[in-house]
Amino acid sequence: MVPWARPGARHTQVFEDLVAWLAQRMDKSAVAALLRCAWRTVDHVVRRVVADHLADHRFDHLLRVGVDEISYRRGHKYLTLVVDHDTGEVVWAAKGRDRAALRGFYEQLGPGRRLRLEAVSMDMGSAYRSETEAQVPHAAIAFDPFHVIQLANRALDQVFTAARVQVSPSADSQGRPTRSTWRATRYALRASAERLDPAHHALLAALSHRHVDVYRAWQLKEQLRALYRDVPPARAGHYLDQWIDDASHSHLRPMANLARTVATHRDQILNAVVLDLSNSRVEGINGKVRLIQRRGYGHHDAAALIAMVYLCCSGIRIPLPTQT
Repeated sequence: MVPWARPGARHTQVFEDLVAWLAQRMDKSAVAALLRCAWRTVDHVVRRVVADHLADHRFDHLLRVGVDEISYRRGHKYLTLVVDHDTGEVVWAAKGRDRAALRGFYEQLGPGRRLRLEAVSMDMGSAYRSETEAQVPHAAIAFDPFHVIQLANRALDQVFTAARVQVSPSADSQGRPTRSTWRATRYALRASAERLDPAHHALLAALSHRHVDVYRAWQLKEQLRALYRDVPPARAGHYLDQWIDDASHSHLRPMANLARTVATHRDQILNAVVLDLSNSRVEGINGKVRLIQRRGYGHHDAAALIAMVYLCCSGIRIPLPTQT
């Protein structure tokens, strides 16, 4: 033990802080070349600096968190990330995307801090939901709106695919829609209504006459989107119940199946509206993690990537060493 180095380190604390400061902005190979040290030295320094700065008190004020997974290698290799909605910082990262990966976070919180947790946003997978219900049954679970609308788009695709020969006003000599028009029609159905230009609206108008089922499925999709954009939280429950009833009686099997799924998860969907929660912060962190991956041309193991995620995305501030 010496005052100018971390325990077990072969370099001074000032040098390691410089390595960590650079690693937040550069890939490890560039840091190693700049500082004339080995690549593995940079990797070990990053892990030591993260262990030194990543304090347990980051869990003390958690009220609302978002949970999501991100792929870091081929072959279904995933990380589970937990992000504080209020600060936008990563508070937990673990290998895997199953219940065990999230269980470590709740165990680290402890009983007292778990009681203070108010809401958890996530996708519609069962693993994170089951573990959250078991560990923090009092916390509100909010399903990410993106994943709900994604299910609606898939149901709309099924209706469109079943009738795609008839939906386009432009067809070839055999009566089939041309490929460019088919793509434009599919885009008009899947994209947000407010993003469509007059040509796409013309395609939708043609659908309303040529194939009512496809147009009705598009209307139901847009009405579900309106739940998150236009409906006041106080009316969200009544609006969603009416949407479920309309979709169930639409005589469109994919939309009826979607209505059953929405009805099953009604409370979690409404929580996202009432609490104004989504996984957008977590998706933003996922973008940063992908940038870390590209910048480093991949990472040889999950532990190395987790250390970099903490270094760059958990609010760790490394002061640039100054000459004295």
